[in-house]
Order: sequence, then C-alpha cells, then structure tokens
Amino acid sequence: MTTAFTQTNPKLDLVLERTINVPRELVWAAWTMPEHIKKWFTPAPWSTVDCEIDLRPGGIFRTVMRSPEGQEFPHVGCYLEIVPNEKLVWTSALGPGYRPVIKTTDTGSCDELYFTAIITFEAQGNQTKYKVVAVHGDEATSKKHEEMGFHEGWGTTLDQLVALVKTL
Repeated sequence: MTTAFTQTNPKLDLVLERTINVPRELVWAAWTMPEHIKKWFTPAPWSTVDCEIDLRPGGIFRTVMRSPEGQEFPHVGCYLEIVPNEKLVWTSALGPGYRPVIKTTDTGSCDELYFTAIITFEAQGNQTKYKVVAVHGDEATSKKHEEMGFHEGWGTTLDQLVALVKTL
C-alpha cells in the first residue's frame, strides 16, 4: 500500500527537509525503536518518558512527553503506511486499529491537533535526505501547528536524532 499523497499544499502542510550526515538505516532505527525514540523525540529540555510502537498499518505510535515542570502530555496515533528504511506515515486523527480519535481537551499541546505525518528517508550515499510533511485538514490547524513551533521543534529533534544516531 502506498499513500495517495503526492503534492504539498503550502496553505495546509508544513514541511521540514534536510540532508543529514548519517545513513538512513540508522535514522530508520531511531524512528522505529522505542528505546531510541525516548532519547531524541522531544526538544530538550522536554523529555519523552514513554513510547509504544506497533510497527504495522493500524498499529499504535504512542509517546508521553514531559515538560521541564513535570507535566505529562500523552500522544497516541496510528500508523497508516510503513516502507522499511523509506517511509513512515502516521496520524493523530486515528488511534490503534484505525479507531477515530475524539479530541476534547485544550491543552495547548500539539496533541490537540489532528495531522498526518509523512516522513521519508532517501539514501544519498552515506547520508539521508530526510523529509517530514505535516498534513493538516484546514488552514487554521496548519497555522496553529506552525505557531506552536513546528519548524523549530522538529528541527531541534532532528538534530537530537542525528546526535543519537552517531553514537549507535
């Protein structure tokens, strides 16, 4: 199965793209192993204190982020597509087993936003062309996600991922 998504919409989608100096197999491992996710997934000084991955379409992608003040923010999503070493697609609009999620709280965190993440890993020699597209259903949600620090946050976590991968 491949996603039908082929073109970004600048009014609805946020994009982070960078070539990083690590092999894509290690980047893939960092994205698919809970013990690695907990070390890089949340921009410091925040931390990821728990992670659960069932790496299959319909499987769970769950993290718990902790603020420096100790407040915890759980996030549950559902994998839609997995192409080993090439692509991960997950959404916050669905929970495990494709069960629709009902958002009822206003926490100020990205957990209250419905979006789909399309993350691709393209080998370029010993480097990886890394691309994240956060797909939103409307302009207001995209704008809110951007204002919450999408580019800075995902950029910082990518730096943390690269630092981790260089130690593996």
